[in-house]
Amino acid sequence: MKLTSYWLDTAPPFTGGAQGPIEGSYDVAVIGGGFTGLTAALTLAKKGARVILLEAETIGHGASGRNGGMCNNGFAQDYATMSEKLGREKADQLYKAFDAGVDTVERLVSEEGIDCQFARVGKLKLAAKPEHYDKLARAQALLAAHVDPETHMVSPADLASEVGTERYYGGLVYGKSAAMHMGRYIRGLAEAAARRGVAIHERTPMMGLKRVSGGHAVETPKGKFTAKQVLLASGISQVGPIGWVRRRVVPVGAFLIATEPLPQDLLHKLTPRRRNAVDTKNLVNYFRPTPDNRLLFGGRARFAVSNPASDEKSGAILRAALNDVFPELSDTRIDYCWGGMVDMTRDRLPRAGERDGIYYSMGYSGHGTQMSTLMGTIMADVMDGQAHLNPWKDFDWPAIPGHFGKPWFLPIVGAYYRMKDRFQ
Repeated sequence: MKLTSYWLDTAPPFTGGAQGPIEGSYDVAVIGGGFTGLTAALTLAKKGARVILLEAETIGHGASGRNGGMCNNGFAQDYATMSEKLGREKADQLYKAFDAGVDTVERLVSEEGIDCQFARVGKLKLAAKPEHYDKLARAQALLAAHVDPETHMVSPADLASEVGTERYYGGLVYGKSAAMHMGRYIRGLAEAAARRGVAIHERTPMMGLKRVSGGHAVETPKGKFTAKQVLLASGISQVGPIGWVRRRVVPVGAFLIATEPLPQDLLHKLTPRRRNAVDTKNLVNYFRPTPDNRLLFGGRARFAVSNPASDEKSGAILRAALNDVFPELSDTRIDYCWGGMVDMTRDRLPRAGERDGIYYSMGYSGHGTQMSTLMGTIMADVMDGQAHLNPWKDFDWPAIPGHFGKPWFLPIVGAYYRMKDRFQ
């Protein structure tokens, strides 16, 4: 069993990285080599900007290369709850932004010729308890009436047409959602940006950042340079002078396993429509087939940081959950087990804007593929003077009380959600 991301292990390597020392001046410095940073860099380069991108590790090392392989429309929260909290007009605007995110991924894949098996397979949200089905049905009725007619319910009696398990009690289908090979997508974005002239420096963390006349001075292990503008697309990074962000983002571990390749007839029985699937638990489980006929299974197995020991412990928990959902896989070999850190905000909504001359976009809270891609393109426009395009511009972002970068409270949060799953 490999303790590495299936996506990164089965994608062609990125070959367009810049070499040598860093010096001189740029129009824009992008910090972070994930979906946000790469789409922003690519979009800015298309506008004619001279762009440098710094990645502390390697392209896709963070959440962008370690996720569940889903490009889903719809936000994490219940639509009715969001409408009550924000108002129907605002909730609809944000919902449509996630739709636009999926559209943006599809457009970039087509424009840049990225071979990542993008497909609009749809998402199936599965009721983990009988009473959860009624809540999903109420949500779907509102969605269909106001913002997403491409949704429909699947009754418990009809669920076998969607998924081969008796563990769930019906579900809600989001027809616009897509799946793809995340490793091929992230490295394809990087190659596209490099072709447009973006200087992409891997293993090059930002170590210093200060305002100077005409922009910002940036310090790295490879040298110093200046940039007129800076975009932080660094997620949960613990490297560099970004303490203001760390007090507002909580790094939460997401853990996954992938089986050996399965026989076609068995995989068809388990996922007849090859949809993305996610359940309604607070400590959520999700699964989808991979392009080479494995079953990927993930979730919030533990509220812990990701490292090899933690990943193995979480993998054992996920293996037990997989066996519970699909007993016929109890003897199936697990080929991959990995984890990654997700940048959560307090309300599980992204944040993007500008502070003290520094632009930022992050906090996608486990729903990042489509929104990070969208926000990369939008932030390129925001930095070009079109701030009104930012869907998150009116959201304040207070610090989380008692949080200074190290998530000491994660075990407490995990215990709370386990209790909620037990009694709700």
